[in-house]
Amino acid sequence: MDLSGVTNPLKRYQRVITEIENQITQRIWLPGERIPSIRAMSKQHGISPMTVIRAYEQLEADGLIHAKPKSGYFVSAHLNQISVSQPDKLQTENRSIAINAHVFDVLSACKKPNVIPFGSAFPDPELLPLNALGRAMGQVMKTMSPQMMLTELPPGNMALRRAIAKRYLRDGIDVSVDDIVITSGAMESLGLSLMAVTQPGDSVAIESPAFYGVLQTIERLKLKAIEIPTHPHDGIDVAQLQRAIETHEVKACWVMSSFQNPLGASMPDENKQRLITLLNSHDIPLIEDDVYGELYFSDEKPKPIKAFDQQDRVLHCCSFSKSLAMGFRVGWVVAGQYAQQVERLQLMSTLSAAIPNQLAIANYLQHGNYDTHLRRLRAELELRMTQTLAAIKQYFPEASIVSKPSGGYFLWVELPAVINSANLLPILLEQHNISIAPGTLFASDDRFKHCIRLNCAYEWNSIAQQAIRTIAQVIKDNSH
Repeated sequence: MDLSGVTNPLKRYQRVITEIENQITQRIWLPGERIPSIRAMSKQHGISPMTVIRAYEQLEADGLIHAKPKSGYFVSAHLNQISVSQPDKLQTENRSIAINAHVFDVLSACKKPNVIPFGSAFPDPELLPLNALGRAMGQVMKTMSPQMMLTELPPGNMALRRAIAKRYLRDGIDVSVDDIVITSGAMESLGLSLMAVTQPGDSVAIESPAFYGVLQTIERLKLKAIEIPTHPHDGIDVAQLQRAIETHEVKACWVMSSFQNPLGASMPDENKQRLITLLNSHDIPLIEDDVYGELYFSDEKPKPIKAFDQQDRVLHCCSFSKSLAMGFRVGWVVAGQYAQQVERLQLMSTLSAAIPNQLAIANYLQHGNYDTHLRRLRAELELRMTQTLAAIKQYFPEASIVSKPSGGYFLWVELPAVINSANLLPILLEQHNISIAPGTLFASDDRFKHCIRLNCAYEWNSIAQQAIRTIAQVIKDNSH
């Protein structure tokens, strides 16, 4: 890569960063290997040593490389971007899913009291404004009329839908109150959306690895999954999705665009545009799972794919469970042209989301300084993720590789190939009271059995640090 013709020093510095990042991602430089020296890089590209130093300092700050005195710069053993393992045939066969039993076994085990919850899917409830929500609930219960039990049926409480619509408009997304259906959490919004656009036996394109709730829903609705490779940095592989659409009759696509569970991946804007353009060209609706969208660490909130939707084919599903009111079970879907169908499906199943909960959240959004809470929440989650990453770097085997998300609270760790993470879980639970989420939860086969997902939303203290150290030791003990 010739940088000598670049006149802008800032571009030179950024291009050095991009080059080294790409080389690490592609495994040209492996963990522990020495990258080109400052002098060699300067001479190779015809740029000043100071430009190279600035780039290397930024790469070190990002955790991709580290300096050794009098030796140079080396690829960090744990913090380079992972290349997710996929089978030889990158796009898996169209298949039915059978994962519910496995998920039930794992989640039931993780509910044991006093378990250190690295396997949990939920944020630390101590980070959420439970007292303020309690006060809001008390206020609305005093003024709630009995008639509200009928008037607040689907599509849901008007004040809450208006508050949600205003937040979309503030983000530059034109959403009508009539497009919004309040649901009993995000899983209901996602399930109802999928029911609105498919029939039993249809094929749905999903990410791989995928949030196990996707796999459970597809199993429950008797659909078939086409699992598309998903990268921990860029999200779903749009080129592979296109091949799947050309090969199979895909009726819907389900994607988590920001801080994907379990990888932590966030799609770049250009990929979001490519994705929606592809789906529109084939008249395929997109179900966008955006439950972590408020948990970004950057200065700007990432745009959802819904922001690029010009043909009203995106069903945008969200929830307050991860950012505000865990346990209230209040979510929503911006269903657009499918809104009436989603309403009818909800009336035939759960009837409606809990009405007092809807009213309490509407009250909090109006009076409770939600944005101030979100700023504090994001800062604390970023700090805890940084602390967890540092401990993984210190204790885990050198062959381990961990993602580095720009939001959310999940870390995806790729362990040595000999590890079966499903076997680690009972050892950690029964002997150490520590839970993890094994990679076997996130696909219809065992391709991610050597991976684990860790939740880093809980308080970082000596107990958490010792738990990471214990997980590392159990991994080492089972690496033979």
